[in-house]
Amino acid sequence: MAPGRAHRKAAALTVTLLTVLPLAGCGLFSSDGPEDTLAAFLTAVGTGDVAGAAARTDSPDAAKTLLTQVRTALKPESIDATDESVKKSGDTATGGYRLTWHLPKGRTWTYTSDAQLRSTEDGWQVHWQPTVVHPQLAPQQSIAIEADPAEPAPVLDRDGFPLLRPQTVIGVVVDPAKTGNTGAVASKLGSALHRFEPTVTGRSVLDGIKATKPGSAYPVLSLRDTDYEQVKPTIYDLPGVRFTSQERLLPDNRDTGRQILPVLRTMVEQQAAGGAGWRIVSLDVTGSEASELYAVAPKAPPAVTSTLSTHLQTAAEQALAPVKTAAALVALQPSTGQLLAVAQNEPADEQGPLALTGRFPPGSTFKIVTATAALGAGRVKVDSPVACPGTTTFEGRLVPNEGRFDLGTVPLAKAFAQSCNTTFAQLSAGLSPTALTDAARSLGIGADFVIPGLTTVTGSVPPAGSVVQRAENGFGQGTVVTSPFGMALAAAAVQSGKVPTPSLVRGQPGKVTGLGPAPRPEVLDAVRSMMRDVVTTGTATGLRDLPDVRGKTGTAQFGDGTHSHGWFVGYQGDLAFAVLLTDAGSSKPAVEAAHRFLAGVAAK
Repeated sequence: MAPGRAHRKAAALTVTLLTVLPLAGCGLFSSDGPEDTLAAFLTAVGTGDVAGAAARTDSPDAAKTLLTQVRTALKPESIDATDESVKKSGDTATGGYRLTWHLPKGRTWTYTSDAQLRSTEDGWQVHWQPTVVHPQLAPQQSIAIEADPAEPAPVLDRDGFPLLRPQTVIGVVVDPAKTGNTGAVASKLGSALHRFEPTVTGRSVLDGIKATKPGSAYPVLSLRDTDYEQVKPTIYDLPGVRFTSQERLLPDNRDTGRQILPVLRTMVEQQAAGGAGWRIVSLDVTGSEASELYAVAPKAPPAVTSTLSTHLQTAAEQALAPVKTAAALVALQPSTGQLLAVAQNEPADEQGPLALTGRFPPGSTFKIVTATAALGAGRVKVDSPVACPGTTTFEGRLVPNEGRFDLGTVPLAKAFAQSCNTTFAQLSAGLSPTALTDAARSLGIGADFVIPGLTTVTGSVPPAGSVVQRAENGFGQGTVVTSPFGMALAAAAVQSGKVPTPSLVRGQPGKVTGLGPAPRPEVLDAVRSMMRDVVTTGTATGLRDLPDVRGKTGTAQFGDGTHSHGWFVGYQGDLAFAVLLTDAGSSKPAVEAAHRFLAGVAAK
């Protein structure tokens, strides 16, 4: 029967009885009649008084056992029993009623049943049989509720190509009690599965089996169906080894989007869980399904369209593939904020989502922020003459250019293009303690973005009260840290004129707090011009064969100062990006990676 309207009750379990009582002469049945017995039984069932309900039957132990099992399995929030009617015939009676179970997650199960009642020396009692609980329940059966999950929808990229699609996954599981020679089984599994997951070895499998609680199974590894078929002849007949099968959303290439695609899979699986169906079934003594008592079919979720581009994601991953140290690249569309690619190489994957949440000194890429602050404060213009000595000192703190090059006095644009640390340290030292903090927020660094499905960090630019701190922050050292995500946002803000709000899934926009007002148009025009000079005549001439690339290089010291990260941050048309190569020594490898990326994008 169709379920009644679902509702939740926070109060104790209740039972509602609408009793139709037949007349006997001029009055009602006495208080110990079958109607009262059935009403008391149902009241106890509804309020969770299993012992009280069982006591109203002629088989209290059997009744208590089944009622306890059903309540444990279904975990009702409340039970309603309505439309009671009792027909008496001598020493027996039949009572009909409707039970409505209000289950967790807003689920409702409604049906009618009846009970036989008998008059005994102790008064009227419910004649116990499983049909009292449900008309289809047979002796020695129990009840269970099972999920009926919806088929996960595919995840498409911005152009309609599948990023994730349902594929069969085979789980390899070991039952330690059935392996016999456990060491031999573990060794064979380790040898067969190591190619798919380097951490799986004979020793790791044996250790996992030994750590498994008695009576439990040890899940060794989940394999794509195609991988399973390769090793099936080797592992299928191993004693104590069994296999499970399920559908999971997977990319066609196992190494694609390791940091970003699992996020999309989780979002889709949560969506599918919200539309999952459910079934109530009876089980026989072996635990096998005997019959289906009720079912709600799952709702098929729609396909999810991501903002990512398969083409750009591939280009980004290929650009980072030759890099030996941890490397990350984030690309987004300035006009919309839509994320286009989030890529890392294997060394970075081992450290977590560095592209989105890593905190690194930005080095000279931060001169984009310092230039924005100085231009906005009216301290300089693009053609203003500025000093670029090989070194300069602030209260005993020596600030050198790379290799201590000395340009003398040059226009600001040239100091930016050649990445003069001394120039930008001097500019920053003369600004207010919060000038860089405010300028950074105007470009998105230090703001908080809430993107459905993602955890992101843009960076931190704390106010600098001392001259030394302001000088160091001015060229991206000191207390300044940013992520590739944050620097890609800053490049996008320069390109578009304001900070876009990033998103990962179409129709699910992000939100932002802590954002500063956009820089004035003339300030951004100046920064754009200087970022172009970096490519045409400055530190990123390795990119000048590509059309209209603008950006800023960065070499950021870390640790004891003998090691440096390499950065390139920039944009080309409606594509903004940030490249970080950790421990690269200089910005040159980052420029080369950016070139591989942009060339790969253009090769479409």
